[in-house]
Amino acid sequence: MDAREVLYTTRAMRRVKPDPVPVDVQARILDAAVRAPSGGNSQSWRFLLVDDPGLRAALAPVYQDCLARLWQGPYAAAQAAAQADPESESGRNFFRMQRSAQHLADHFAEVPLLLFAFSRNDRSGGSIFPAVWSAMLAARAEGVGSALTSVLFFRESEVLELLGVPTDGGWTMACCVTFGYPTGTWGVAPRRPAHEVAFRNRWGEPVGFEVPEPLWP
Repeated sequence: MDAREVLYTTRAMRRVKPDPVPVDVQARILDAAVRAPSGGNSQSWRFLLVDDPGLRAALAPVYQDCLARLWQGPYAAAQAAAQADPESESGRNFFRMQRSAQHLADHFAEVPLLLFAFSRNDRSGGSIFPAVWSAMLAARAEGVGSALTSVLFFRESEVLELLGVPTDGGWTMACCVTFGYPTGTWGVAPRRPAHEVAFRNRWGEPVGFEVPEPLWP
């Protein structure tokens, strides 16, 4: 698959089939992930794959509660604004995102593969998220959809206990990524054009080009 196709069409795929992801596919995803750069080439990362149905079932209500806390807390203002004007573009976009995120929560136990990423001495995330993104790109090349989520931080200690993560190793949970074969189709996600969110040399100065439409395909 062309690299630009992978880059342009890797988006959050939260609606996936329960079909298992083959172990050889998992191996290629993780092998690509560990080729990513890390600060000082420390490779201070650990990856925990979860495909056990019992463990996924135990994690599901925790995830659902964490997402509920997200709607009630950090996203409360955005949700209220969308409810006040549901037909506005921002309102429709919020509810579309919310439906997708809620679907994942409601079907979390059915997601065939979870990846938990852990790092040590990496407060910025600069040494773990390149590897996580490489895993997601590699999954796209395999036809596997993925979605990165961090809401489990609301109940991190319980998650670490369920996963058997040692508490004295200095490991910090960076995120959870869900993997599965998508029920929908791949496509280029709509985004604000690059020239509207980028500057050159000084904040607020034009970047020097315009890209009104995606440059791929």
